[in-house]
Amino acid sequence: MKPKISIIVPVYNIELYLERCVESILSQTFVDFELILVNDGSTDQSGKVCDYYSEKDQRVKVLHKNNGGLSFARNEGLKIACGDFIGFVDGDDYIEKDMYKKLYELSEKTNSDIAICKFGREINGQLINELQQEFSKEMDNIEAMRQLFKGELYRFSVCNKLFRKSCFENILFPEGRIHEDLSTSYKLFANSTKSVYTNYVGYIYVKRENSILNSRFNEKRLDAFLGWDEILSFMGQKYPKLTKEVISCFAYGCVDNVHYIVNQVESKDSRIQYLSIIKRLHRKFYSKILLNNTLSLKDKFILSLLNCNCKMLIFLIKSKKKLVKKRVYAQQEEV
Repeated sequence: MKPKISIIVPVYNIELYLERCVESILSQTFVDFELILVNDGSTDQSGKVCDYYSEKDQRVKVLHKNNGGLSFARNEGLKIACGDFIGFVDGDDYIEKDMYKKLYELSEKTNSDIAICKFGREINGQLINELQQEFSKEMDNIEAMRQLFKGELYRFSVCNKLFRKSCFENILFPEGRIHEDLSTSYKLFANSTKSVYTNYVGYIYVKRENSILNSRFNEKRLDAFLGWDEILSFMGQKYPKLTKEVISCFAYGCVDNVHYIVNQVESKDSRIQYLSIIKRLHRKFYSKILLNNTLSLKDKFILSLLNCNCKMLIFLIKSKKKLVKKRVYAQQEEV
C-alpha cells in the first residue's frame, strides 16, 4: 500500500550518527511512511547500518550507490519515492517524535503544499532551543516566498519542511554543488500554491566541527553564487514584487561571504580571486542594493568597496579585526 510520506536520508560515512537519526524516524508517532536510505558510496560501516534497518523494519528501503554527493543521493531517493509527500533528513541530524505527525496534519488541515517547522540545534551535545508559545501561520504562494527570502520564520533548508510530491515536478537538486538547498527551495515554493508554518521545534540540526559548512572557507562555498545567479534571474521574472526581499537576502549573503573570505582565507591572491567571483554577480544588482532601504549603511559601504576596491575592503576589515582584538586585550589587562 502506498505510504503517505517518503522520507529520504542521504548517507555518507556517518556510522557514528546514523543510528540516532534512523531511530528518531522509525519512532515517529506518524507511522504511514517509507524511509529511503541512500548509501552514497560510504567507506565506513554506514552501509551495513542501513542494511540492518532494512531487515528490522519493512518501511525501510536501501539504495547502495557509488559516491555522487548529497544532491545525487537525494535525487536517487526521489526516483523511487512513492509517498504523497516528501521529507528529507540529513543522516547526522535527528527529529522529534511528533514532527511528521504535526507537519502532515497541518498540511491536510490547511490544504497546504508545504508544511514547515522550526529548527532546533544541538551544539556539543547540548540542545539550544527557545521556548515559545506555539503558533502557526498560513501563507499563499507570494507570502510564503516572501518569508523564504526574509528569513524571519524559515530559510532555504529542505530538512524542516514537508512537501507535497507535486512540488517536485520537473525539479531535481543540482548535482556537483554544495548549497543545494539554496538552489532548489525557491523552485519548490514556486510550484506550490499554499504553505503553512509552525514554530514547533521538530528538526534538530547537530553542529559538527568537520561538516562542510562549518569548516574554514574554501572555493567550493562559492557554489552559493551559482545558485544566486539563477535565483535573481528567476525571481526577477516571476516575482518582481518581491525584489526588495530577494535583493536584501542576496546582499546579506554577499556581506557574510566577504567576511568569511577576508578572515579565513590565508592566501592574498585567493582572497582577491574569491571576492572577484562575488563582485561579478554583485555588480549586476549594485544599483538595486544601494536603493534598498532594508540594508544598513555599513552593509552598503562594504558592498560599495567590493564593487570598486577589493584591496581596500580587505585592509579595512582586517584592521577592524585587529582593533577589536587590541580592545579585548586591553580590557583583560585592566581586569
